[in-house]
Amino acid sequence: MTEGTVETGAATGGVNILLRLEGLTLFVGMVMLYWTWDGSWAVFALLFLVPDLSFLAYLADAKFGALVYNATHSYMAPVTLLTLGFGLASPLTLSIALIWLAHIGIDRALGYGLKYSAGFGFTHLGRIGRQKGT
Repeated sequence: MTEGTVETGAATGGVNILLRLEGLTLFVGMVMLYWTWDGSWAVFALLFLVPDLSFLAYLADAKFGALVYNATHSYMAPVTLLTLGFGLASPLTLSIALIWLAHIGIDRALGYGLKYSAGFGFTHLGRIGRQKGT
């Protein structure tokens, strides 16, 4: 490793495939639960891409961008919200949690993993973007 570079790791081979299939399973499962729950598809469409607003944090710098992106794209907050939605019998809370988890699932299925501070293209699922092969 040369000075000034940041070491990052990424899942490869079968582990990468398994992680992406888990993401697809999460997406399909949350969409099916949302459908069973009889949630509003207009609300689903409106909120589905909201977590991607976390990209705006990259305008500050890569480290802060990765922090905000990862906080928005980890399972912790939406699973907490899902639990609260069930526990409090709150349809809106439950709907938001299902949509949020569906978003994370499809992102992971498409290879958009959690980010390293080296830059947006460095993820736990491998490099993304134009410089993917470099």
